[in-house]
Amino acid sequence: MQRSRIWTEIDLQKEGKTTGYLRVPISTNESAYGWIPVPIASIKNGSGPRILLIAGSHGDEWEGQIMLIKLIQSLQSDDVRGQLIVLPGANAPAVEAGQRVSPFDHGNLNRSFPGDPNGPPTMMIAHFIETVLLPGCDLVCDFHSGGGSLEYLPSTVVVSSKSTSQLRRDLDLMRVFGLPVGFATDGSTGGDRSLTGACDRLGGIPCLSTELGGGGTASLGLLTAAENGLARLLHHVGLLAKAPEEPQSGSIRLLYRVQPKEFVYAPANGLFEPLVNLGDTVDDGQDAGRIHFTDEPWRKPIPVYFGVGGVVLCRRFLARARVGDCLFNIGRIWSPDTIADPIEQSQ
Repeated sequence: MQRSRIWTEIDLQKEGKTTGYLRVPISTNESAYGWIPVPIASIKNGSGPRILLIAGSHGDEWEGQIMLIKLIQSLQSDDVRGQLIVLPGANAPAVEAGQRVSPFDHGNLNRSFPGDPNGPPTMMIAHFIETVLLPGCDLVCDFHSGGGSLEYLPSTVVVSSKSTSQLRRDLDLMRVFGLPVGFATDGSTGGDRSLTGACDRLGGIPCLSTELGGGGTASLGLLTAAENGLARLLHHVGLLAKAPEEPQSGSIRLLYRVQPKEFVYAPANGLFEPLVNLGDTVDDGQDAGRIHFTDEPWRKPIPVYFGVGGVVLCRRFLARARVGDCLFNIGRIWSPDTIADPIEQSQ
């Protein structure tokens, strides 16, 4: 694969703690020979696992960004064994704009892998991550939330594994992290253009993701739970030298997210009124909400229904909705005792 055009003052082979920028070249009306700064930190201390932590693939998902910014400031090289690489705002233009996608190229970083070294900025960033940062990694953590438009149950997330050993490994990572819910997906929302797809191309690097709430805000309780979970996970895989003070929490609720064709979508433009809450258990065909019409307030609202039942895993946070906007998605109970693929269980 062609060499990346991104350069950096960071020496990823250097021992100790180093911080700086990936420099993504741009040429615009305002800056003929400019570069976009993407913050990066490397904390390296001898032999041990190589771990990559990423947040800000979607610029309006704040929780993971806050968590990784704090982690960069708190950790020193003596705290680790091996190497920790941190991208707290991976799609930096989207982060700066507070938007899901980049204002430079409308690029969604988690739909841009394997990228293109000669493409627009988002594609160049994806290419650098896949060709420079991912090779040699023992674990990748990709921190997401519902962003400005959605809200999720606090969850760890894995893509449905391709083998029994991978499934056991993923379950172990989810349980150590210890958020209240862990769910599996079929990966269809991102496919092989997601970071998980990149990890698969490089030999199946373990990749644990999250959905840390959303709604364009950050919760103190959830941030604390996620920070404690990450500390436990980094110690579990041998990177953190000192065991975290916060013990592992109790059991987690395991779900699999239904496929996108079974999400609930807005059938019309209007104001969305939800009739259920996150975490509620719903039945097939149950009322999900209503779409009201501000331009015709005398018109009866259009009801929307759940096609399949389960646990309300995600809801639209914004009241204003347009045709095709996702209003809800559902998680169904995943019983991994048989170590069966959760997506196959759903058929």
